[in-house]
Amino acid sequence: MKRILAVLAAGLMIGTFAASHAKLPAPPAKSEAEKAAEAEKAKAAKAKDADQLNKAMDKAVANYKKNAASMDRKK
Repeated sequence: MKRILAVLAAGLMIGTFAASHAKLPAPPAKSEAEKAAEAEKAKAAKAKDADQLNKAMDKAVANYKKNAASMDRKK
């Protein structure tokens, strides 16, 4: 019984080792249309991020201007 378990365990270890060293096929190449769509998507995301940053900066400036006068009076 111990011999069967030992052989089974050795076989599983060999199989795991062989599977972990197997070569995977190369990923398929992207077509020009896919590359263009990906670039357009990245460009849109960058524009959205820039817009959100500008809105946040405008909000911070408005908050500063609103509260700057009261900060000077406290000193």
